[in-house]
Amino acid sequence: MLRVFALCLAAFAAASLPGHAADAPSPPLTLSEQGSFFVGGRDVSSETLSTLPAYAPSGTVTVDQVYVHYQIPVSPVRTPLVLIHGCCLTGKTWETTPDGRMGWDEYFVRRGFPTYVIDQSWRGRSAGNPSAINAVKSGKAGADTLPPVFSAGREAAWAIFRFGPEYPKVFPGMQFPLEAQAEFWKQMVPDWSAALPVPNPTVPALSELAKRLKGAVLVSHSQSGIYPFQTAALDRGGIRAIVALEPAACPDPAKEDLAPYKDLPILVLFGDYVDQSPRWAPRLKLCRAFVAAANAAGGRAELILLPEIGFHGNSHMLMQDKNSLDIADWLTGWLDKRVPAKD
Repeated sequence: MLRVFALCLAAFAAASLPGHAADAPSPPLTLSEQGSFFVGGRDVSSETLSTLPAYAPSGTVTVDQVYVHYQIPVSPVRTPLVLIHGCCLTGKTWETTPDGRMGWDEYFVRRGFPTYVIDQSWRGRSAGNPSAINAVKSGKAGADTLPPVFSAGREAAWAIFRFGPEYPKVFPGMQFPLEAQAEFWKQMVPDWSAALPVPNPTVPALSELAKRLKGAVLVSHSQSGIYPFQTAALDRGGIRAIVALEPAACPDPAKEDLAPYKDLPILVLFGDYVDQSPRWAPRLKLCRAFVAAANAAGGRAELILLPEIGFHGNSHMLMQDKNSLDIADWLTGWLDKRVPAKD
């Protein structure tokens, strides 16, 4: 009886989520399972794990692993989504929006998608390696060996995330909830990506995860935009589609083999104000070239600008904008057409 009730409740939840789902309270969220695990990782032995007297400097640690948090709806009807955050952020990107609305993680679960939200390697709950820093602090290495680590200040991030052309100017019609800006800044963390090899250790971990799930859509954002493409180039196993939201880079068709993308559904999605951004306009141009070349090589790639399909005022953080659930609803339709559920 309880099982039947749960199934009915899940069906009601999915049915009551139109494009304007944020306008009314949602019914209780029903899950069959939730939890977390890690993929990837390697063991490292080091003599500089610590400079504190209470902790031994020598030992073995695991690094390069990727943290995964998952939620599985009752009787999932759609392909699992792997949600990959961008620069200076963590998996929080996909959770509750800065102004307290439903994030894409919950929304897609309610629509019947199992969701898997990761923290990139060396970010959030995915551990890094302090050895290089401690080696310098203890005098065993020179300062020039320190790894490059950076944080994006809010003044620079303002233009990068396209809230406006420069801090604190705002683009007209901006959809990002600027009244909750302080909450958004709290999401930002130090970024170690420049200290890591290429491809980022997140890439082979994504390959392991896609295979473990026996089929998944890799949904990337910004800095991580290139990762699903690199994962497909490494191994197509388990990858049912790629959705790249405002990718910082697409594969360069003049330099890279396009064979890994043949017959693979690919969506490259950009928001608004892109042509007004010296940072993003060239990236859009490269992605256009990639999509054209991939399709000429037998691909199934699409590039969509949100203003061209009726969504206006979207920032780089489109999954947190005020119309984020409308976009998610459109994306659900795209996924249903390009990535039908497996029998």
